[in-house]
Amino acid sequence: MIQPNCRARFTAQDFEFVVRVLGRDSQQKVSLVELLTDPEMRDQILDHEKLCYAILENTGHLTISSQFYFYILARLVMRRAGIEDRTLSDYVAALLERFSSTRELRAPVPEASTTYLSDLLLALKGATAYQAFLIQSHVGNYALFVTGMFHENIELRRQRGAPSCSYYEELGRTSFHAAASHDLAKKFELGPLFETLADRFRDCRLALNQLADELVDLGDHPYNCT
Repeated sequence: MIQPNCRARFTAQDFEFVVRVLGRDSQQKVSLVELLTDPEMRDQILDHEKLCYAILENTGHLTISSQFYFYILARLVMRRAGIEDRTLSDYVAALLERFSSTRELRAPVPEASTTYLSDLLLALKGATAYQAFLIQSHVGNYALFVTGMFHENIELRRQRGAPSCSYYEELGRTSFHAAASHDLAKKFELGPLFETLADRFRDCRLALNQLADELVDLGDHPYNCT
């Protein structure tokens, strides 16, 4: 299950990167290290666009974690889209981190081990309450991922008769709404977040379109939507 926990998993190397990029002198570097122990101040520091530029303009090997990489870039495009909710940016970053690995594309329950969304929707009919929650959240996540990062592929497929982005947007919205109302959403403290994802699905999708078009290339990532 995806959780908005990228910021909670930053490494010492991630903080060293922040200090190296933003610290102008030894005294300021010490101050930055101290500020990074304060979550509120840390979040403000992470919004600095110099961090984005340092990541994108780097031509060597970046010694940062994948969760840091995706959070910084997701936060940038989400803010450009007018979305200031850091928890939402954190969740989207965790989604990108998870789905950037092809082995994570399959459904989260063995009974519906497939990457086809149509099969997952059919699996809902015989699913337990727990399985239904996992499938609904997975469908919402997957719909956001593919429409966000591979919208051009979906458009090409649409021209050959496959569903359009608007179809997957609606599927993603309804899946997040359904997951948000589940008792397990309350248990995992995901209810309000899923409601926001449902309400702002298109805004998040368009932000990820910008990420895919201008900042990140995940290559020919295999996926099956129908």
